[in-house]
Amino acid sequence: MKPFPKIHDLYIAKVVLGSVLLTWLVLLGMDFMVGGMLGEMDQVGTGQYRVGDAFVVVLYTLPWRAYNLFPTAAVIGSLLGLGQLAASSELTVMRAVGLSRRRLGIAVALALALLTAVMVLNGETAAPWGQLQSDNYRSAKKYSNQVLGQYSGLWAREGNTFISASTGETHAEGGHKWLQLDNMRLYDFEPDGRLKSIAYVKEAEHRTGVWALHDVTRITFADKSVTRSHSDQETWASQLDDAALANSIARPGVLDAKALKESIDYRKRNGLDATDFEERYWSHFFYPLNVLALCLAAVPFAFGTLRSGGLGKRLFLGIVFALGFWMLQTQSVRLASVFKVDYRVAFMVPLLLMMSLSWALFNRKSN
Repeated sequence: MKPFPKIHDLYIAKVVLGSVLLTWLVLLGMDFMVGGMLGEMDQVGTGQYRVGDAFVVVLYTLPWRAYNLFPTAAVIGSLLGLGQLAASSELTVMRAVGLSRRRLGIAVALALALLTAVMVLNGETAAPWGQLQSDNYRSAKKYSNQVLGQYSGLWAREGNTFISASTGETHAEGGHKWLQLDNMRLYDFEPDGRLKSIAYVKEAEHRTGVWALHDVTRITFADKSVTRSHSDQETWASQLDDAALANSIARPGVLDAKALKESIDYRKRNGLDATDFEERYWSHFFYPLNVLALCLAAVPFAFGTLRSGGLGKRLFLGIVFALGFWMLQTQSVRLASVFKVDYRVAFMVPLLLMMSLSWALFNRKSN
């Protein structure tokens, strides 16, 4: 008996992967122009930011765009590829020589497994790096070559201390990086919730693991008195470093799993809402399962619906599958957020429904 994969498995994989890659390329190109370049045009002209810079900024985001579009490209491409085989009666010939639907599903799944693994790795490495480079490049062109990132309206918490700052900038010079916060306020509370002091800091810098506070005016509240003091410089030992602060204000959708876990721990440690970060964290783990469920659910249609349908019909089915599953999972996650249900359950329910649909369709059609 010949080892797996056999020649028909390789042929199916070639056709499916070709359709997926072509679909992926088309979707990525459309997203690059419509979702990327057009979205950057309103910022062109700010500082030294030009059209060429907008192109570079969007180019850096391609790994994230590829990661987000792959599940949709996988299901549409699989339906197009299988539809091509069904329309040319090649699937009928394969069935005549003993190829089962289950074997076809395995061939499709294994064909996409490699691309899925690459995208999972991309989502943890190149995609977050590219998004950071995109943000840094945009900030450098719009503001200053020495500013790698610029933020406004910052709020954070460390223990019983709440921090606010009007602006924040990440600087780089001579191979060194540091975070600078301007017009910073430190609200220090007692364990019972009573306000202990307020510190007004003109400028704060995080270097070598410690915060240097410059031009500090502190108001301290006692039981029956209020005192005011001033110092030119103070040091503040805090676990709130520049990475933790950057993660706390970053968009959860552009962080890798490690950064998301650190952000969740930081927020829970300080009693802050970590809902958005938990949702995105678990979506990383269910990403490959989503691709598998979508593509396997599409396989049974190759034996009937796709045989008599043209390209438009296959494309329509692919879009319906992708959008339907996305809407179902999105609503499931939102309900989990409202009713405080474990996100793993919210992600698993649509998967089980899609896999049940696939199993029912497999068993419904004749062998």
